[in-house]
Amino acid sequence: MSPSKSTPAPQRPYHHGDLRRAVLTAALDVIAADGPSALSLRDLARRAGVSHAAPAHHFKDRTGLLTAIAAEGYGLLAETVRDAPDLREAGVRYVRFAREHPAHFQVMFTPGLLRADDLELTTARALAGDALRAAVASVAPEDRGPDARLAGIAAWSLAHGFATLLLGHNLDGPVGDQDPEEVFRAVTAMLFHSADR
Repeated sequence: MSPSKSTPAPQRPYHHGDLRRAVLTAALDVIAADGPSALSLRDLARRAGVSHAAPAHHFKDRTGLLTAIAAEGYGLLAETVRDAPDLREAGVRYVRFAREHPAHFQVMFTPGLLRADDLELTTARALAGDALRAAVASVAPEDRGPDARLAGIAAWSLAHGFATLLLGHNLDGPVGDQDPEEVFRAVTAMLFHSADR
């Protein structure tokens, strides 16, 4: 009698859908509501409806998860800023990125939360840096000064400072119901001669 040739039933995955994305999305929600200190892999597993060990399969630990969030954020920032028509619009896009991705933004710029030597993070950070440097390089030296590096620091400080103040609700009074991107354009016009060109 020959053994039955039944097709083995496919093994059921230990999660439904894309667990990595589900955990990242849940983590971003927690960070946006309560900050990174509220993040717990056990809580995220409960939210995703999987065992408490499942998120560690993708991220290893909390630092790995936060590093993945930062890497994703830098990639999104690079996409947002890339091909901006000028430095002012690169700054506007930077502010827009912060408004649209506040949890990413918060984690990206808190180095103590991250695994600094992570390849995905360093690659994405380099891409974002390249996009921002390209925007600075698009300004003629007579408009930005002879030191492109210092001009980049000035531009980044303005955009990042504005975005940080905006996200912290420190500009609620001065900005009011105006479009924050338009307010940022006006601020750059006041401070940088090149912004009016």
